[in-house]
Amino acid sequence: MKKTVISDWTIKRIKDNTIYDTSVPGSVLSTLQENKVIPDPFVGDNEKYALEVMEEDFEYATSFDCDEDVFATDKKELVFEGIDTIADIIFNDQTILHAENMHRTYRIDVTQSLKEKENSLKVYFHSPTKYIREAYKQCECDGSEDAMVGFANIRKAHYMFGWDWGPRIPDAGLFRPVSLIGIEKAKIDNVRIHQEHSEGKVDLCLYIDDEVITDNVDISYDVRITSPDGDEKEINNYKGQMIPIEDPMLWWPNGFGEQNLYTVTVIQRAGDEITDKVTKRIGLRTMAITRKKDQWGESFSHCVNGVDIFALGADYIPEDNYLSRITPERTRQLLEDCKTANFNSIRVWGGGFFPGDEFYDICDELGLIVWQDLMFACAVYDLNENFEDNIHQEIKDNIRRIEGHACLGLISGNNEMEQFVKEGVWVKTHKQKADYIKMYEYLFPKWIHEYAPDTFYWPSSPSSGGSFDNPNDDSRGDVHYWEVWHSNKPFTEFRKHFFRYLSEFGFQSIPSRKTLEKVMEKEEDFNLFSYNMEKHQRNSSANAKIMQYMQSTFKYPCDFDVLTYASQLLAGEAIRYGVEHFRRNRGRCMGAIYWQLNDCWPVISWSSIDYYGRWKALHYYAQRFFSPVLVSCEETSTVSEGILVNSEKTDFTPSIRLNISNETMSDKELTLEWELRDAAGKMISPERQEIKTRDAKEIRIAALSAIWQEKVSFPGIDIYSNYVSFRIKERGKIISAGTAFFAPAKYFRFKDPDLKITVVSEKELMVEAKTFAKNVEIRNRNDDLVLEDNFFDMDPGQRIIKVKRGQTDELKVRSVYDIH
Repeated sequence: MKKTVISDWTIKRIKDNTIYDTSVPGSVLSTLQENKVIPDPFVGDNEKYALEVMEEDFEYATSFDCDEDVFATDKKELVFEGIDTIADIIFNDQTILHAENMHRTYRIDVTQSLKEKENSLKVYFHSPTKYIREAYKQCECDGSEDAMVGFANIRKAHYMFGWDWGPRIPDAGLFRPVSLIGIEKAKIDNVRIHQEHSEGKVDLCLYIDDEVITDNVDISYDVRITSPDGDEKEINNYKGQMIPIEDPMLWWPNGFGEQNLYTVTVIQRAGDEITDKVTKRIGLRTMAITRKKDQWGESFSHCVNGVDIFALGADYIPEDNYLSRITPERTRQLLEDCKTANFNSIRVWGGGFFPGDEFYDICDELGLIVWQDLMFACAVYDLNENFEDNIHQEIKDNIRRIEGHACLGLISGNNEMEQFVKEGVWVKTHKQKADYIKMYEYLFPKWIHEYAPDTFYWPSSPSSGGSFDNPNDDSRGDVHYWEVWHSNKPFTEFRKHFFRYLSEFGFQSIPSRKTLEKVMEKEEDFNLFSYNMEKHQRNSSANAKIMQYMQSTFKYPCDFDVLTYASQLLAGEAIRYGVEHFRRNRGRCMGAIYWQLNDCWPVISWSSIDYYGRWKALHYYAQRFFSPVLVSCEETSTVSEGILVNSEKTDFTPSIRLNISNETMSDKELTLEWELRDAAGKMISPERQEIKTRDAKEIRIAALSAIWQEKVSFPGIDIYSNYVSFRIKERGKIISAGTAFFAPAKYFRFKDPDLKITVVSEKELMVEAKTFAKNVEIRNRNDDLVLEDNFFDMDPGQRIIKVKRGQTDELKVRSVYDIH
């Protein structure tokens, strides 16, 4: 097979026939911005200009000569890997395709119309905003109130029309490459590799779909399998037999073993001539979902190689509103930051688009189990014949592309639709509800079984298994829980629930001021309730909600920079309360996937890494509460008891109950230590014999388990000046640590820690504290440092912190003491 990538494109603005040079991959809006036709849509309220210009039509155009070797082949195809979205393809003055789906790959036979010289290719893009308005008049399919009316009527990434964290920037263009393919005699259409595991062996069976162009040719296949350590196995003239792999090197999720990958190359021959070759990387593993009846309902967990995994991760959204900015390098950095924070899982949310091959390749390499939503979210759809054909091809294209990846954990039909359709949200007709069942519980599982028979299918997220049977049930399936945040419940509310697998929960925070400086226009914008700040907050009244939770936890921040810091601590504390609680109940709870990992623009949102890749406090918190071996505390405090400063009944006994969770494949021999300390960080000696104020003991904890320690009470202590510091050590090294308070931080009588930061070397910093310091944050001038730890609690003394990336210039350090 011969391939030529088609480049050197222009875009014509139909409104005035202005022509601009552009690149593919690329987009209309990025081209207009580069040519200063529109300002940066991310700045201020400039998205209105982008939205206005997308009322227009645009035309991509190029001309090219055909390479001689391509022209000489038996069949020629134009391949469009990403057309966004409503477009007519005109080749040599003939319309050869009308495209209506950005999630599909379009292949068009141009054998008869291709010329050796001066081929003309045009792609006429119709306005997406006009399209959805007209389509909505014909069929009222509703969805998320944060998105534009009619967005469900187009097979385009839904988030582009706005979401409660994203702008309304429905771009258009060719966001993936365009190629001319020449096929000589035959080509490989698809290779699916089935695995059968037994003791000490894995048998592989290859299912090869091909297209034979020339009659009376003898097609044969050779297969080469290369192991992770370089050993090769060759099978000539493969006929569909099982291929044994002895002593297989298995693939494991991050934290459970190595991410071993085998390379499988399939070579197609027509007689003695090589006509095509396909190479895939696979991990030898079994991947399933465990669902077993138990005393709490029914379990739900990823099961890899027979081991039930507690899923630790976050929900992934598209990385940008300009799709051509999503590069393999940028995606790798984001996903490597997930591994650094001890993720073993990631959920691809259904309101975006299917990531490129590099996303899944990187997840394979890093050991991140992928929960893959199909691209349907928060809406209802009209299942007519054309729509069914369209989405069938969409699912075929993408599932065949990704099904062989070791990382693929499950495929889910949609985001949040079973739950809301059951409640009648967005539903206007009986047909719309009936179409839901037809799509997600009949058509989709049938198609997934055809294209990815070894992959588990789940009808929706959340779901208990389908049929509108209590989709958000605590005791079965997966759950989205938003009482903390949307319903203003306190962080301790998490402890009332024992979800089997929590696939969405979150808490917002403000990104770094350095991030917001890119999109704010003047100094007065740096007020949480200013016009431009609220244009960069898409969740209704969320900035006020941040302040409401702030009132419960911290003193009033004196300026915007301190407010940013405090808001990030709130998000970290909120998700910590949840994750630590769920991990303490391992076996009953088996997944904690927080909303959300990343942003598509600079915005106040639930993300733990902002648009520019800056780690917010939540990502450092995640690194700690996703630690493979974790010590955490269920404290009894005024917060857990619901005691307010003016409550009539204020009596309670402060206490701690420590728990150790071991999410590894090895038993652990650990030392558990804790002390009761005063506000200066000094260890307290018991005034009364019955009060225990410190302890150290040796603990043995089995692999894949969580164990409780005995409850320790502290009657009569000063809850506003005393805290507990605790940690676990392995072979003398601290591997997890924390602190427990018995009253909100705003009431704690912090002493000035007089923090100092020193550059020890290019890759090491030293922090010094004279007294206890809570949530020590270290920043550089550009606020883009990534450290081995940050936003941490620190008893008096010194601590060395390693630098992972970023410059150690103009360092600043602060703690909760500085929130005032």
